[in-house]
Amino acid sequence: MSRIDVKSWSFRKNLLKSITYFLMIILAFYFLFPTVFMVVSSLKTDELQLLSDMSGLKGFIPAGEVGLRNFRFVFQEMPFARYFFNSVFILAMTVGIGLFINSMFAFSLARLRFRGRAVLVSVVIALIIVPTESVVIPMLLMVNKLGWIDSYHVQIIPFIADAFSVFLFYQFFIQVPKDFDEAAIIDGTGYFSVYTRIIAPLSRPVFASVAILQGIQHWGRFLWPLMVTRQETFRPLPVAIQQFFSQDPKAWGAIFAFASMTTIPLLIIFLVFQKWFVQSVASSGVKG
Repeated sequence: MSRIDVKSWSFRKNLLKSITYFLMIILAFYFLFPTVFMVVSSLKTDELQLLSDMSGLKGFIPAGEVGLRNFRFVFQEMPFARYFFNSVFILAMTVGIGLFINSMFAFSLARLRFRGRAVLVSVVIALIIVPTESVVIPMLLMVNKLGWIDSYHVQIIPFIADAFSVFLFYQFFIQVPKDFDEAAIIDGTGYFSVYTRIIAPLSRPVFASVAILQGIQHWGRFLWPLMVTRQETFRPLPVAIQQFFSQDPKAWGAIFAFASMTTIPLLIIFLVFQKWFVQSVASSGVKG
């Protein structure tokens, strides 16, 4: 390769690297700016200053006094602790029970051989594209006849089984060598023990991935809780923040404080499980 070709190749490489860095900065700004703006605005205690600066970049910089008055205001105006507990309890029960149910179903599809197995796999894949909004009315009529309105279980039981979670577990389980299963069965171990002692420990990355994805989905669920809750006793955070936002006059600092406290748990969930989440994404591309 001539000296001119080497210089040209080096120039193109440096240009591509510069463009990549520039795009990364733009994407980071695009995704992080709303979150940072929300947190910074929640610390502003001067409501008039916040409202006057929201139309420009000045609103991004705290002006005047900075403190936690907006956060105290949220707890004074409504039972935020109760809403937060409701969201955490519903999320923990839905995701926790769902991990067991969906993974067991996926284990049956991936490891057992029975008539109609291929049809079940096709049904699971087809159910992924069915949006929840299209079936909320039939679901509402069903839970109303069962007398489940205004309760915890009406927000938990309908969402324990999830087709997308089953599909993720199924795709991961079929990549685990079956030699482990066969050796355990020869030693007299049942299929449930194979699942709990072999498959589940080897599948921690996909368990973490499903927990993160389902956690994000259920934490921000709004339409269904709005339809089935009537009292504050069972109302989760997404419905509560809509109620808080509808109050006049708008307390923007308190609204941002409410949104900040709603977002922080999602960040904690991701930070706790990100290691296994990355491992699951990386291993999903390995075949054979």
